[in-house]
Parts: sequence; structure tokens; C-alpha cells
Amino acid sequence: MLHLSLVDVRGATLDEPCLVRLTNLLSGEVRQVRNTPGKLLTITNLKGKPNGLYRVEVDPLGYLSTFKNIDLESSGPTLAEMVFAIDRSRVSQVRFPSFAELPADAKALLVRSANVRTFDGKKGEALYRALDDIRKAGFLNIVAKTRVTAARPGQSVLSQLQEVVDLRGDRCFCVVPHSLRDDTKNAVNGGLFRTVDGGLHHFEDDYSPAGSFKTPDRYGNLQLTFFASTKEDRWVADIDIDDAGGIEHVFQVVRNTVTGEPTHPYDIQQILIRYQAIDPAYTLLV
Repeated sequence: MLHLSLVDVRGATLDEPCLVRLTNLLSGEVRQVRNTPGKLLTITNLKGKPNGLYRVEVDPLGYLSTFKNIDLESSGPTLAEMVFAIDRSRVSQVRFPSFAELPADAKALLVRSANVRTFDGKKGEALYRALDDIRKAGFLNIVAKTRVTAARPGQSVLSQLQEVVDLRGDRCFCVVPHSLRDDTKNAVNGGLFRTVDGGLHHFEDDYSPAGSFKTPDRYGNLQLTFFASTKEDRWVADIDIDDAGGIEHVFQVVRNTVTGEPTHPYDIQQILIRYQAIDPAYTLLV
């Protein structure tokens, strides 16, 4: 007997119908069952050890199809859990925190950011309200990740971001102190960052590349690519979080129908919550 729990990244049971396909990897026997939305799935009349190794594939409507190999006990119930990433193409709505509900450091950064490209001088709450869903999700991902990342003990990367000057779905550009670049470079020796090629990153023509660094996370790593102004003492960091194939590997995705596209903030959110226990505090609805 298999008790199978189907949950999202926050541990809530999937409240939608799923097709569950079980293939016995020794005999090749195949069974298909459907769950009751919102409830634990119990499957009986299955083989147990030594012949109870099954590949379980689940295909929910709003989540990426996922598999897991489960070896059933020789007697009694086997308990197993499968965690699913939301299929970003199925997202119908995003529930964001209001500006008042944002952490104080995130609000302060937005208040200091009156020169964000294409946002006509908006800052603070007006800027936050003007962001489309993709930019808003990307910003909250970066806020959450930089809050728990430090280049110097006791000082987060987020606390050193002076203002946002450009905000895109997969990255943001922030004015930073020169010391952040130096701290990040020095943090390579302690294993907090590693040096990487920043050749694909660009800023304005009058800024020159000044090094690129990534955190050592296998998936959802933070990359800081620095640029120094050739005209004044001004430094800018291109900040992004890399998928690095994590959506497929963290969730054992059977097939990802949205590969080959730029890193998407909804995928990053799912990786951060599941793989790093970092919650950007917005909810994707399917």
C-alpha cells in the first residue's frame, strides 16, 4: 500500500485532479489512478520489496509533470511525498504583498529609487504599484535572496544596495558602494562567492566591467556583476538569480515544456522556496 502526498512548494496538498502513473521497474506492469483533490492518495494492490520498486509519474493541470522512484515496503503502508513546481504558463494571477506589507529594507530601497529607467521618476509606493507582475516578482526574489546573502559578516548584500536604476524581470541594476565589490571579491577566499565570467552582462557605455561573482548554490545562485563609471566614482551592480536547470532537477520534472527561454522569476521563486527555504512572500495562483 502506498500513501502518496502531493504538495506544492509550501507543503499544501494539491487541490486539483492529477493523473498518477505507476510503473513497476522490475516487471514493467503499469497502473494509472487519479487522486481526490486536496486529499492524501492511497493506492492499494501494489507489490512490496523485493519487487516493489515503482516509478511514479504525476501530471497535474497547473504544475510541471514530476516523477519519483519509490521502493515500497514488504508489508504495511509506505509513506511518500512528491513536491511540484507551478507551471508558469498556467499562472492565472499573482498575489503580491502591498507596499505597506513589504519588509522595511525593501520599502527603503524603493523610496531611494527615484531614477528607475522607464518609470518617469516614480519612487516608493508609486514605483512598486507601477511594476508589472514579472518585474515585481523578480524584485521580490532579489530582495529575499540578497537579504540572506552576505559578502561581509553581519552585513547583507541588500543593506548595501543604494538605489535601483533599472529593473527587469530577470535582474535589476543597483547603485552600490565600491566596498561591496571589494567585499565580494574578498569573499571568494572564504567560499561565499566564486569568480565567474561576466562577459554576457552589460550596462551603459560609459561603465567598464569590474568583475562578476556567484554564490555557490547549486541552483538559484545569486550573481553580482559590477561596473565602474569611467566619468565619476560611481559603481553599479547587475544582480540576478540563476535557474541553472534547477526547475528540472530540484523537482525531478518529467518534461519541461518552457525550456529554452530566459530565466523566469516564477521559476526562481519555486526554487528559492523549495531548495533554499527562502520565501519571497508572493503567491502564484493557477
